Amino acid sequence: MIVIVMGVSGSGKTTVGELLAERLGCGFSDADDFHPAANVEKMRAGIPLTDDDRRPWLQALRRAIDGWQAAGESRVIACSALKAAYRDQLSPHDDAIFVFLKGSAETIAARLKARKGHYMNPDLLASQLATLEEPTDAIAVDIASPPAAIADKIMARLDARGLHSEKRRT
Repeated sequence: MIVIVMGVSGSGKTTVGELLAERLGCGFSDADDFHPAANVEKMRAGIPLTDDDRRPWLQALRRAIDGWQAAGESRVIACSALKAAYRDQLSPHDDAIFVFLKGSAETIAARLKARKGHYMNPDLLASQLATLEEPTDAIAVDIASPPAAIADKIMARLDARGLHSEKRRT
């Protein structure tokens, strides 16, 4: 099972994704680690990425997904996946479950301002929100709750769909 925890920067993808992977008893990957150096530098400088910038990043992520699936490994991935076209590239065979972390611009902006040591420039939030095409087929969870409660809500939704790992830890 591949679960992609998506949303704009500052929505809690990594924190919630790590908790979810722990509960599912599977691996975790942050899509940020798949960005080419040029993309990281653009984001650090506050320059929004273009679709052309994202193409090699999305291709690298899909290759990784193919590898995990071929090895029979489940994985939780934290990835912005802001546009439907990006989600289609990540899951061309509808073989991933998307979890959308949704919150107000004010909540997310406050989180970005408080965050230390991340290359994502907080000034890019407006660009990300403008780019975001909210998914209609994802598990949507409001980010107002603490991360553990959000992970609990996601697990309940996965359980309701019959999509949980027997190895999961609570």
